[in-house]
Amino acid sequence: MAEVVLAGRELTKLYRMGEVEVLALRGVDLELREGELVVLLGASGSGKSTLLNILGGLDRASSGRVQYRDQDLSDADEDELTLYRRRHVGFVFQFYNLIPSLTAKENVALVTDIVDDPLDPAEALSLVGLGQRLDHFPSQMSGGEQQRVAIARAIAKRPDLLLCDEPTGALDFQTGVLVLEVLERVNRELGTSTAVITHNLPIAAMADRVVTLADGRVQGEVVHTQRAKAADIRW
Repeated sequence: MAEVVLAGRELTKLYRMGEVEVLALRGVDLELREGELVVLLGASGSGKSTLLNILGGLDRASSGRVQYRDQDLSDADEDELTLYRRRHVGFVFQFYNLIPSLTAKENVALVTDIVDDPLDPAEALSLVGLGQRLDHFPSQMSGGEQQRVAIARAIAKRPDLLLCDEPTGALDFQTGVLVLEVLERVNRELGTSTAVITHNLPIAAMADRVVTLADGRVQGEVVHTQRAKAADIRW
C-alpha cells in the first residue's frame, strides 16, 4: 500500500457557545495516502469540514493526534502550523476567494511568491484549462472558471495535500463536472493526495476510497477497485 501522508487519530472537537456545548467530532480516525483521492461524504453538520480544517492546520482538535509524514502537528504552535499550510497544503473552498482587482495570473502568483519551488502561474492555469485566460479578472469569468483559478492557486505551490471543501457546491451540474475533471487531472498528473468533501453521493464514484461521516463519527468506508471518470458522473 502507498505511504500514509496524513493521519488523524481519535480526533474530537468540542465547540462551546455560551452554556451550550457542541461535539462536532467524536473520535475520528482518518488516513490519506500518497497519490490517493478520497471523498468525505456526509450531510451538513456531520463533521466533514471540521475534520478537514483540523487536518489542514486551520483549526485544532480538542483531543487526538494529527501526523503529517514524520511530523506530529498535535502540539504545533501557530508558526509551525503556518509553515505546514504554506509548504504542504492547498485548499479549495466552495466560494472562490479570489481578489477581484487581480487577474487570474496575479491571483495565482500570490501563492507562488511565498514558496520555494512553485509552478509558474501560467503553467498552473494551463493545467486547469485556463491558459488563454491569464489576464482576465474574476468579473470576466464564469463561476466554474473562477473555481478553476482557485484550484490553480492551490496547486501552484506543488502541495503534497489538496483539501477541497464542497468545491462544486456553488456550481450547476455541467460546470461542477468540469471542476471535478480538473481535480481528477491534478490528482493523476501531479500525484497530489486529494480529499474532497461533498454531500453529493454520485461524486463518490470518482474516489479511490469513500469515507462516510455522520454525527461526528466515521460511519463507514468503501474502497473502489476502479474509479469512475469525472466526466461520466451525473447528479
